Amino acid sequence: MHQDAPNTEAADDPIRWEQYLAELVSTGHFDGGSSMGRGERLRKNQSSQPAGNDLSGFIRVRAVNLEGAKQFLAGNPVYEAGGTVEIRELPRT
Repeated sequence: MHQDAPNTEAADDPIRWEQYLAELVSTGHFDGGSSMGRGERLRKNQSSQPAGNDLSGFIRVRAVNLEGAKQFLAGNPVYEAGGTVEIRELPRT
């Protein structure tokens, strides 16, 4: 999730997050997630740089494919507040 929602109050509302996460857990497809704070970008033989401020957190869900993962957008406070949510596939082990 990105930190670009026009309605930051709604995107950060703890009650909305509690409701959304409870709904995800009830589906049996929720595999965790976290908000994200500041950090650094590191490259060998270069000075460290501050990490970008565009990402605010992530959520892991189990889905058959990217299309299936889109069903979990509904209710996401960042998405509902007009912010950006990226969906990415993780490697299967």
